[in-house]
This record gives sequence, C-alpha cells and structure tokens, in this order.
Amino acid sequence: METVIILVFVLGYLAITLEHNLKIDKLIPALVMMAISWALISLGLDTFPEWFDSAKHGLVEGYASLGHETKMHIMEETLLHHLGKTAEILVFLLGAMTIVEIIDYFDGFSTIKSFIKTKKKTKILWIFAFLAFILSAIIDNLTATIVLISILQKIVKDRSSRIWFAGLIIVAANAGGAWSPIGDVTTTMLWIGKKVTTGHLIGYLLLPSLVCMLVPTFIASFLPAFKGNLEVDDQNIEKPKSKFSATMLYLGLGAIVFVPIFKTVTHLPPYVGMMLALGVVAIFAEIYSSAKFSLTEFHAEESDAHAHHSPVHHSLSKIEMPSILFFLGILMAVAALESLGILFGFASTLKESMPMMGTELHGEGVSDLVILLLGIGSAVIDNVPLVAASLGMFSEPIDNELWHFIAYSAGTGGSMLIIGSAAGVVAMGMEKIDFFWYLKKIAWLALIGFLSGALVFFWTRTLF
Repeated sequence: METVIILVFVLGYLAITLEHNLKIDKLIPALVMMAISWALISLGLDTFPEWFDSAKHGLVEGYASLGHETKMHIMEETLLHHLGKTAEILVFLLGAMTIVEIIDYFDGFSTIKSFIKTKKKTKILWIFAFLAFILSAIIDNLTATIVLISILQKIVKDRSSRIWFAGLIIVAANAGGAWSPIGDVTTTMLWIGKKVTTGHLIGYLLLPSLVCMLVPTFIASFLPAFKGNLEVDDQNIEKPKSKFSATMLYLGLGAIVFVPIFKTVTHLPPYVGMMLALGVVAIFAEIYSSAKFSLTEFHAEESDAHAHHSPVHHSLSKIEMPSILFFLGILMAVAALESLGILFGFASTLKESMPMMGTELHGEGVSDLVILLLGIGSAVIDNVPLVAASLGMFSEPIDNELWHFIAYSAGTGGSMLIIGSAAGVVAMGMEKIDFFWYLKKIAWLALIGFLSGALVFFWTRTLF
C-alpha cells in the first residue's frame, strides 16, 4: 500500500510540474492526490508497520501491535493536527492577500510610481531591484512582482527592454522574500511551523539575500540592455485614484510588518496577529470609502450593492483562491507521506548516503550539498512541497542553521528558471516572457546570485 501511495504522490507531483503542458491547473492534481492518499491510508491502516507522530516528532512505539480502533483514532488525530497546521498558513495568507487587495482598491501602490523620476536605465534597474527586495519582504514576493511589473508597464513602453527589467525584478523579489517570515510562502511555512524565529531569520539571511540581489543587478547594469536612457512620459505616471492612497499604503504595510512583533510579544500563532492587522486596515478602509454596512440586512440586492461599494468585500472577491486550495492539497498530501514515516526514513537514508561538502549543518550529518540541491530543485519543481517535505524529513531544533539554509535555498533557487517561483510564473503571464529567453538571458545571473548568497550564508551562520 505504501508503494501505491508514493506512486499517487509522484504522478500528482508530475502533473503539477507539467501544468502548462497538460493545461490543467495545478490545484486539481494537488487536491486529488491529497484525497486519494488519505483514503488509501484509511483503507490500508492495518497493513502499515509504523506511524509518525508529527506532534511529538517521532515514531509511535509499538504501532504494529495496536488494535484497529486505536489506529483509527491515531490517524484521525494526526489528520486533524495536519489540517490545523495547514489552516494556520492558509488563514495567514488570506489575511495578507486581503490587506494587499485593500491597498490596491485605494490605488495605494501608485504612491511608489512618484518615486521614479530618472530616465537612466541603470538607475531605474537599481530602483526596481531595491523596491522588489524591500517590498517582497513586506507583502511577499508574488505580490511585489505584480505591483512592480504593473508600475514598470507605465514607465517602460518598449517590451523588449521591459522584459529585462522584469527578469531582474524576479531575482530581487525572490531574494527579498527569503529573509522575511512574511516574504515567501516557504519562509512563512518554516516560521509558522516553529522552525525559525524572526530575529534569527533576519540575522542569518539578510546579508546572503542582499548579496543574492546585488551581484546579479550589478552584473546586469553593465549589459547592453541597460545602457542609455528611457523616454519617460510624465503623463503616463497616473495620479492616484483616491486621496487616501498614500495613507492606505503605509497603513497596510505597517499592519503586515506589525504581525511578527505581535507574535513575539503575545506568543500567539501568526494568523491571530494577521487577523488583527486585517481588522484594523478594514476599519479604516470602510471609513474612507464611506460604505454603509448593516448587520440586519441580508437581502441579495443589498448584499450585492454593498459588495460593490465595500472595499473589504471587493478585496475578498479578488483573493486568488486557486493558490489557497493548491497549498491545502500539497501540504496535506505531503502530510500523508510524513505520517507513514516515509519522509522520516528518506531523511535518514539521505543523511547516510550523501557526501559531505564543507561544514556539516548539524551533528547528525545533513550536508550543505543536500540543501543546495534542494535550492536547484526548487527551480524545476514547486518549492512549497519541497519545504513541506523537509519539515517532515528533518528533526533539527528551532533556529538550527539547517532551517535557515533551507529557507534561503528554496526561496532564491527558484529564480534560476522562470517557472521555478510564483514571482516568475506571474511575470511570465504578465509580460509573456518566453521560457527559453529567460533561460538564456537571466538564468545565469540568478545562478551567480544564488551561489554568491550561499557563500555569504556559510559565513553568517558562524556568527550565531
């Protein structure tokens, strides 16, 4: 039965990887393989020799000799545990996405456009690189890429020039997302999973991530594509649609940044702080929009009218639910493999068979090469399941350098291929960037940045 479950996972994973070829949204195979995996576990519960207790991070003693009812109870508890942990991530992401959509509702990101006055291509490149690096750490790399490419389209009219800027934005956004607990889905998973803390994550990864952005940008600034000036038409830089745009931008970003502080002070899960942040932003959004809200009116027409006028309802309707369902499917599917002890066993084999490269990350012997390969692998396949698998494979304590290197590798390694990160995929869609153009023009820059940052990490990890 274990072999069948692994086969289901491999086929589902393959379907996710070949999403563009199959023309099937990746959420579909993710949900299907999650449901089938758990169904097979339930049907073959008595045939499994061991069970991994995720709450206690160890195998259940004497599992094979337990009765069927006891095994069913353990399975139900494990399923509920994984659903709870997954829900923490999804509710957190829903809150962050809604705040960003509320900012966009008030055209808050137009404030950023006013910062760009220069016509020199190299200066524009550096401005966008730093904006991507900082913004992605606050509102996540996917949203930062969407925002900056939207602004880029207003400033750089020539598409052949614009895709070069877009390529470097992807690299900078992924680098910026790696050092922040709210900058990338994978770092958020590690943070919520209590593998890293905010202070140590920034301490370990800020410098490596900065180098990962600076080196490719510096090299690119000497390339012919970034020589000369652009014709910037001031009329194309539109005025904000709302007088509250700047206020909502700073309020929204401030609220998101407040979440890690709230967690540190209260020791509550991050989603609680994110819901508080969303509530505060929503209050100001409703006041500023002068939307009328009545809890006593439930008629469809009035509800529709309110959805049209309310920034909160409008923002909730813009949330990308396919991504949320994909994360649900993939995280729960990986949880199925973890529960059977498959990932635990694979990690043990990996530690024994992989050659050591440089300093060991931990006394148990996880080599740097393993994590570097994970980073390169995240460029080919989705980094979310890779990190989800690593959560089940390794049992190192919180803030062990292993987790920080995983955060760096999975977060920045995806830049090497345009399909290797959410930021790359969205840029590919917005600018119709060709896969092979990116492979030829940008991939080598991303690889140099990735390896440069990794070398810096080998130094920063000795400081803690």
